[in-house]
Amino acid sequence: MAAEKRRMKHESEKQRWDRNFADLLQELRVAQTGVQILFAFLLTLPFSSGFPNTTELQKDTFVVALIAAAFATAMIISPVAFHRALFRQGRKPELVRYAHRMATGGLAFMLVSMVSSVFLITDYLLNIWAAVIFTGITAAWFLTFWAAIPFARKNWMDEDAEEEDEEALNEPV
Repeated sequence: MAAEKRRMKHESEKQRWDRNFADLLQELRVAQTGVQILFAFLLTLPFSSGFPNTTELQKDTFVVALIAAAFATAMIISPVAFHRALFRQGRKPELVRYAHRMATGGLAFMLVSMVSSVFLITDYLLNIWAAVIFTGITAAWFLTFWAAIPFARKNWMDEDAEEEDEEALNEPV
């Protein structure tokens, strides 16, 4: 942690934007895989033998899940297209800001798709009340890890990291 702080302290503006973009791309790779698997599953669902037995509510929920997965896929992959359009134009700050917004929006649509998929499947297998309960728990679980904890810890540092930072600042360069 301390070595990273020293490195970040001495990086140029261009190096910082390059690092931010590389970090964001790593995050997008993880999200992209997940949303593509979910999207592929949803694309095949109407062709399964049990799908004709679904209720109107389940079909509507399926459409919400499918469209949300498609929107998430588009938003999570869009930084690649944006990068291609701006390649070698020296507009990395704009690209990083855009990619951040698209990743955030893509994760929001992914949340909607995943929660809708949970509702669809639990309603099909169980009953409406169990589906509502399990879907509510699932939504709360995702929001806890994707929003509440990161927001609560945004400005938080553990004591060991603070000590390392202080030592790093006091070390000669």
